[in-house]
Amino acid sequence: MYETVNEARIIYLFESIQRGTMRAAADALSIAPSAVSRQIALLEQELAIPLIERHTRGVKPTEAGRLLLAYFREQRAHQDDLLSQLQELRGLRRGTVRIALGEGFVSDLMAGPLAKLGSNYSDISIVLDVAGTNEVMQRVCEDEAEIGLIMNPPPDTKIVSRKISKQPILAIVGPDFPLLGRKEPVKITEFLDYPLALNHPTFGMRQILQLVEQTEKIRLTPHLTTNSFYILRQYVKLQLGVTFLPAFVVRSELEAGELFAIPIEQPILENAEAHLITRTGRKLSIGANKMLQYMASGMSSLR
Repeated sequence: MYETVNEARIIYLFESIQRGTMRAAADALSIAPSAVSRQIALLEQELAIPLIERHTRGVKPTEAGRLLLAYFREQRAHQDDLLSQLQELRGLRRGTVRIALGEGFVSDLMAGPLAKLGSNYSDISIVLDVAGTNEVMQRVCEDEAEIGLIMNPPPDTKIVSRKISKQPILAIVGPDFPLLGRKEPVKITEFLDYPLALNHPTFGMRQILQLVEQTEKIRLTPHLTTNSFYILRQYVKLQLGVTFLPAFVVRSELEAGELFAIPIEQPILENAEAHLITRTGRKLSIGANKMLQYMASGMSSLR
């Protein structure tokens, strides 16, 4: 067994796991599949431990393989950060900032922080990926994104919340909705008789509602389930029913009088939070640090 890790060989393991098969990894690396298999076998021989499990549909990492992949991702992230800092010392403001976030935050991000970073750091490029809560957390944990923005993330020691903002979840309705105009918050059970439009269960918003279902011992049966906040807004605009969202997601529609918000008397919904997250221990690049500052101070969803 070798006392050091041959880091040049880890890329073959990484690509195979990321793409699911050695053949796909070979295509990405422009080499023969046998070369990929040989390099992984040599790495397993050097470390004296299996790194992958072969299945009919491809390969999966063993526990040792997962440790090696985590090490590889962290080393690659450190390299990106180092290059960013060296560029800053040379007076260059370049690099790439990768952000993963829920769709509901997009308009808020683009209206302020994205424009500000583009104005002050025009050579820094942004990779912006929209995803559900689970995928956002995975991307941040695996250093595929430096910054994440989601609602109510589940506890995870690999994730640190850089800023938290209370964002109550409200019932979003059209102008003729029967419960509109109440002076007091409405109980969640009063919405059960109306058609509902909700996100898929991988979204933080839906996970919050599932917790409400368990607490209140009710069942929210959606008439429409979607992965699009645009569709949720359109559903309510057409007065087909009701959805549940924080105010910042529909701010422009509320200000224009196209949609209306009804406060809900339910502690979980009243105390929902937006979280600006990074991976625990991750040292952010110069560009990512600037973006993090702009997001924390310039987004209405984080105030």
